[in-house]
Order: sequence, then C-alpha cells, then structure tokens
Amino acid sequence: MASELTNASYIGHHLVNLNQRGTPQAADEFVNFGLINLDTVFWSVLCGIVVVLFLYAASRKATAGVPGRFQAFVEILVEFAEKQSRTLVNGPQGFIAPLGLTVFLWIVVMNSLDFLPIDLADKILDVFGLKESIPYHKILPTADVSATLGMSCAVLAVVIFYSIKAKGMGFVKELFCAPFGIWLAPANFVLNLVEFISKAFSLGMRLFGNMFAGELIFMLIALLGATGTLWGMGLHIFAGAAWAIFHILIVVLQAYIFMTLTLVYLGQAHESH
Repeated sequence: MASELTNASYIGHHLVNLNQRGTPQAADEFVNFGLINLDTVFWSVLCGIVVVLFLYAASRKATAGVPGRFQAFVEILVEFAEKQSRTLVNGPQGFIAPLGLTVFLWIVVMNSLDFLPIDLADKILDVFGLKESIPYHKILPTADVSATLGMSCAVLAVVIFYSIKAKGMGFVKELFCAPFGIWLAPANFVLNLVEFISKAFSLGMRLFGNMFAGELIFMLIALLGATGTLWGMGLHIFAGAAWAIFHILIVVLQAYIFMTLTLVYLGQAHESH
C-alpha cells in the first residue's frame, strides 16, 4: 500500500505547475482565478525565442548559390508550409504561410521538451538549493491545458480578424443570417458562436490530451526503474527507448495537426455561407 501511495504522490507531484502561490491549485475556482503557471510561461517563451533565432539564423545564412545542409533543411520547411497554405487557403496568402510555419516549429520545439528526463527539473533545483522556494516545476508546456487553450484562442482571434478583413460587414451578416436566414437571426448567431468556440476548444484539447498522455506514460515508465530490480530496470530501459522513438512521431504529428487545422480555419474565413 505504501508503494502505491509513493507512486501516486510521485506522479501527482510531476503533474503540478508552479504558480504565484507555489502550491498546488485548489479545487475552488475563485481561489485559482488569476493564477499563472509560471513554468509554462517560461518554457513557452523560451521555445518561441529558440524558433525566432532559428529562423533568423536561416535568413542570415541564406545564399543564392548552392545551399548548404542547414539552408536546404530550412527551404524544405518553408516549401512545406507554403504548399500547405496554398492547398488549404484559397484567398490571399499574405502572412498565412509564415504563420503556419511558425506555429509548426513552435509546437515541435515545445513538444520536444517531453524527451527531457522527468526528474531533470527537480535535480537541477536541488543542486542550486532552490527546491524549497520552487517546490514544483513542470517542463512540458503543451501538457498544460491553459497553454494549449491559450494558443487555440489566439488562433480563433486570428481567424475572426481574417474573416473581418476578407469579408468586411459580410462577416457580421453571416453571423446572423447563416444558415437559416435573417428571420432566425438569434438562432444563427448562437449556432455560429458555438461553432467558433468548439473549434478553439477542440484544437487546444487535442494537443493537450495527446501530450499529457505521453508525459504520463513517461512517468509510469520512470516508476519501473524505481523498483530497483533487474527485471524492472531492463523493462524501464526497453519501454523508455521504445516509447521515446514512437513519441517522436507524436511530437511532429501533433504540431502538424495543429498547423493544418489553423490553416483550415483560416481558409474557411474566405468561404461564404
């Protein structure tokens, strides 16, 4: 029974984000209101900076001659984003392809943090004597629902902006007239509002659910190595390596799905009902 409690507390500890209080979030929504997951913000911003520096370095090293390996790799990514943008967005492209590429790379980098050892943050904080002041630290930002829903809400804001830019007052007309006509304007508005909210919700929850499940599996595999038995250590190494290899596909696939759905929603902004 004690080992079960220890395993449960181990997993529970690694699922808690660091906030201003430095304590786990309470069940009362009024107590949680206004709390910011500081570790999620830190790692999200850091990954964004890494992507910006990566793209900046690519632009600085770009040449008109025979490209090197780095430039060829970046050109493949750019062509990939442009092809997806032209396929899914029928209207003016503008910033659509760069937005898709940035979203894809940002999520790939954030998802890749899941390959870091589960106990790495605790070990580093303990070495520098910060364990007491920073009792919790969760590295993977996409396993935090507030981060993924925040990203999906940002996509929703861009979609609405792009819809207004493409259709002008026609967008407002569609909100109240589609799909049942002007005589059912309240029902039309409610249905369109639900559609927009469901798109944002499903977009964020899909990324969160897959990355949260992947992180949880890594924790369960880590517990195998904590048994101290030869069988447990062998299974820990084999299962960890196998899941890490498979997880590479999940990391890239989830970023691709998020980028693709973002472009799909932007493409729908041009379509008239």
